[in-house]
Amino acid sequence: MAAESWNWRGGRIRDAFIVAAGIAGELVCRPAVAEAWDKPSVLRKWSVRGLAGHMFWQEFALPGMLDAPVPTEPVIPLREYYLDRVTWLDGGADSPVGERIRQGGEAAAADGHAALRREINRATADLWGMLPDVPASRPVHIPTWGDWSLELDDLLLTRMLELVVHSDDLACSVGLPAPEFPEYVTAPVIELLTRLSVRRHGPLKVVRALARDERAPGSISGI
Repeated sequence: MAAESWNWRGGRIRDAFIVAAGIAGELVCRPAVAEAWDKPSVLRKWSVRGLAGHMFWQEFALPGMLDAPVPTEPVIPLREYYLDRVTWLDGGADSPVGERIRQGGEAAAADGHAALRREINRATADLWGMLPDVPASRPVHIPTWGDWSLELDDLLLTRMLELVVHSDDLACSVGLPAPEFPEYVTAPVIELLTRLSVRRHGPLKVVRALARDERAPGSISGI
C-alpha cells in the first residue's frame, strides 16, 4: 500500500460493507436492545437508544445522496479526511462535537426501537440494491461534514469502522456477545484503526503494543 494512501485494496469494500451493515443491523434489531432502550450504554454520556441510532444515521441518508447528482465539491483522500478534516477524533465526550454526535444518534432513534428497526431495514435494502452498480470512485458529499467529498468506497470504509466498533459497544451495553464479522470486514477496519492509532500515539508505541508485552503502553486507542 502506498504511503500516501489509506485505501484498502485487498477486496471490494462495498461487498464487505453490505455484510457489516447486515450483521450490525441484526444486532440493533434484537429484543435485548429494545429492552435496554432508555438505559445508559457502556459509552460515557451515551444511552443505548442514542448509540443504536448513531450506528446507522449516515446509512439512512446515503441512498438519497447516491440518487442525487454527482457533487462538485473536491474529493479528498481518506488520509486527509482523518488527519486534517475530522474534529471528533480528538474532541472527547465533553466537547461540542461530541455532544452534536450524541444528539444526532438520539434524533435518529427518537421514534423508538420499532421505528429504528424499520428504517434500518429500509436503508439496508436500498443500499443492497444500489451499491453494486455504483463506481468505487463516485464522489459522495455530506453537507454537514464540510465543503469536500469522499470517494464512495472510502466513505463506506469509514462506516464499516463505525459499525464494527459500535457493534461491540452496543452488545456489551445490553448483555449480548459481540457479533462476529468475517475477516474481509475486520481486516480493513483493523488496518484503519492501526493507522489512526499511529496518528495519535506514534509508531513506536503501536509496535510495542503489538509485539512486546513488557514494554506495551497502557493504551493505543486510535479513536
